Amino acid sequence: MSDHNTLVCDWITLPDHLKEGLDLVFVGLNPSLYSAEVGHYFANPRNRFWPAFNLSKLVERHVTADEDATLLDDGIGFTDVVKRPTPMGSGLRAADFRKWAPVLKDKILQNAPKLVCFHGLIAYKAYLQYGEGVKEKPELGLQGRMICSSSVFVVPNPSPANAKYSLNDLAEWYGRLREAKKSDPD
Repeated sequence: MSDHNTLVCDWITLPDHLKEGLDLVFVGLNPSLYSAEVGHYFANPRNRFWPAFNLSKLVERHVTADEDATLLDDGIGFTDVVKRPTPMGSGLRAADFRKWAPVLKDKILQNAPKLVCFHGLIAYKAYLQYGEGVKEKPELGLQGRMICSSSVFVVPNPSPANAKYSLNDLAEWYGRLREAKKSDPD
């Protein structure tokens, strides 16, 4: 077990990479088993997050999963709606969202990032329902609803299971996120 992993109950999960006042926090649905085992976000080589992230130029350097924690120095953090790892998001239960979505809300309120980016509509809808008590049908992009002082943006989930979006599509969405991040007032 890597010392970067966090033991919760009888399973290992990813640590949050959070601190107060970040420019951007990425929120995944939940960690994959592989990512939890190796201790890095979007670590599965088939996941398209890092290639799309690098194509979008959200930061000026090339970044790999092994360097996820270093993005804190660039004002970018990571967490999840649910911290329990599963082979696929379909392995999550309503009880997981009831338990973890309010925890996520507290983390966002405590750290007050300028922009929160949810990976996928499923992640955002689950957060809204179980963290805010709201049922909505949001669309991708900048949301009208904020989480306290944090703006919210939703991008497609970069999981290989979400084949509807190509690598270039994902990079374009991260480019839109980059523009929203630039236009967000300080």
